[in-house]
Amino acid sequence: MSNKSSRPKQFAYVLPNLFTAASIFTGFVSMAAAINGEFEKAAWLIFLALIFDGLDGRVARLTNTCSRFGVEFDSLADIVSFGVAPALLIYMYAGHDFGRFGIVASAIFVIFGAIRLARFNIMTAKTEPSVFIGIPIPTAAVVIAIMVLLFERYASLQEYSVLVLLFSGLLALLMVSNIRYPSFKKINFQPRNMLRLLSVMLLIASVIFIYPIEGFALVFTLYLLYGPIRMAVNLFKRSKLLK
Repeated sequence: MSNKSSRPKQFAYVLPNLFTAASIFTGFVSMAAAINGEFEKAAWLIFLALIFDGLDGRVARLTNTCSRFGVEFDSLADIVSFGVAPALLIYMYAGHDFGRFGIVASAIFVIFGAIRLARFNIMTAKTEPSVFIGIPIPTAAVVIAIMVLLFERYASLQEYSVLVLLFSGLLALLMVSNIRYPSFKKINFQPRNMLRLLSVMLLIASVIFIYPIEGFALVFTLYLLYGPIRMAVNLFKRSKLLK
């Protein structure tokens, strides 16, 4: 009886890591698609990797199976799926046309993403639970994917592919910056906030349903702008107080 009862518990510990492994596999398939010139497929696979990445942590918390191994495995998965995969997409889509500049721009995205992950891992116990310091590497990866999807949808943008390289550099800097971004890990679900939250979520879902790529682009652009705007407002308030 004891062996039978322990099997569900053992599977519960394995389940979150299966989602993490799926994230790595999806990231690898994205890289293969980018090498083969299937850029839209590669971009959407990064989105899929993001879903798996979101599920592993939530499943671990729901089953109370969080472990140090799971944390480290998830971090390694992130560098593959949201560091190497988007960097290769950047290079194959635009970087190879710009020689060494393209190589450096693509490599910097991976390097700064690794720095972002390392800093997050050592600061987790010290950071506020409701904020990220610098944009998370999955967010940066998805923004790259969205840019490629937009450029593929609107052919007139493809002659400006250098913008993908330049923007990847900006994202790399935002990853290692001290700008704070909301993490949404602790959303307030109190009844008084539910109507507002539901309204916002329905509005976002409607826009994404009608215009999937443009909708995602709008949502992530607003998220990227939130940090610098919030920082600028806080600096302005402090400067007024000092006068």
